[in-house]
Amino acid sequence: MNGKYATIDEYIASFPANIQSILQQMRQTIHEAAPEAMEAISYQMPTFKLNGNLVHFAAFKNHIGFYPTPSGIEKFKTELSQYKWSKGAVQFPLDKPLPFDLVKKIVAFRVQEASRKKAASKKRG
Repeated sequence: MNGKYATIDEYIASFPANIQSILQQMRQTIHEAAPEAMEAISYQMPTFKLNGNLVHFAAFKNHIGFYPTPSGIEKFKTELSQYKWSKGAVQFPLDKPLPFDLVKKIVAFRVQEASRKKAASKKRG
């Protein structure tokens, strides 16, 4: 679980099969909501970029961490209230089904934010 990863595939392959399956579902869910986003590794975590960092995710001993930036947490804090969360992160416990529909909604919101950010930068530049 420790190491330097060059790709999301390498990151996912470093986990046991049951965790790999969850990570692949998370990856697929993000791709569905953000088909134009590019995959990367940032902070040694799987990252999706679209006009900057869009979202990150990572596996831990007891949870999957999801990092949709503070705006993603703030917008969905009611739906996230049953989970442990902080300003820019939420923990989905591994002993419960992950809320992939909610992840998809949060990523779609972040895509809209990234699009607005890109449009605003074009107007300035």
